[in-house]
Amino acid sequence: MESFLSPGLQYGLEHSNPTCWIICGFLALFSITSWAVILSKHFLLSRVQKANLSFLREYRESNHALELYQQREPHEFSSFYHIYHAACREMSWYLLGEDEPGTTFAARLQGAGRITPSQMNAVQVAMERSVAEAALRLEARMSWVATTLSSAPFLGLLGTVWGILDTFSTLTTASSTATLGTLAPGITTALVTTVLGLLVAIPSMIAYNALVNRIRGMVVRLDNFASELNAGFDRTFVDHRFSNEALPSMGSLGSPSMPAFTGSSSPLPSSLHAVHARA
Repeated sequence: MESFLSPGLQYGLEHSNPTCWIICGFLALFSITSWAVILSKHFLLSRVQKANLSFLREYRESNHALELYQQREPHEFSSFYHIYHAACREMSWYLLGEDEPGTTFAARLQGAGRITPSQMNAVQVAMERSVAEAALRLEARMSWVATTLSSAPFLGLLGTVWGILDTFSTLTTASSTATLGTLAPGITTALVTTVLGLLVAIPSMIAYNALVNRIRGMVVRLDNFASELNAGFDRTFVDHRFSNEALPSMGSLGSPSMPAFTGSSSPLPSSLHAVHARA
């Protein structure tokens, strides 16, 4: 049965030295870790996206802005739900003085008043904080993939340089004349680590860019949902009838005090004295 490896790569692995195998072991460890993160992140993002769509549909079909909060049905994988829950907790505190819906939540909510714009700012801050936390959860462990795609080529280059140095060191101590057969095993082994480093880094880079684009799109949708939620809460619960404090009138400030003009305190110039004398 023929090997799936290229002849040159297979030849290099057959003549590998301990240094090459150590670097290949590190590359294999980086690759396994990277693809474990990539696959788990792919399934997580798909699950979160599905849960977000489900919760968004329920929220838009609800009769009241706090209806889903009152039902207390958690949507564990929905980032939209965590933003909504954080905003509802803050809103309930300002409306009813409690941050968890009880048995009398609906009845008390009917008799509750409205909140001020400054209190709505606090609710908006809670939403922004929840959006930031959701974005961090989506981006978690992506640094492992970034480390793999940036470190693998350098590890491969390290193995290549190390192998070439060992090859030239062997040639200098050899008694016979160097031939192609003498150089081939050492140089081929040295180039194996570079090839393996690129084989580890290139797929990781492609998968990393795809995941980053998906995460960026989801973060944008998180911001859009937070804006939609903020607008709905603002229309439903905020009282905008409060007017700004009026500026004081000029009369209430009093008349300005200015020093009176006296001839002794401000003598006239000599030319003006002459004019007065002729008059």
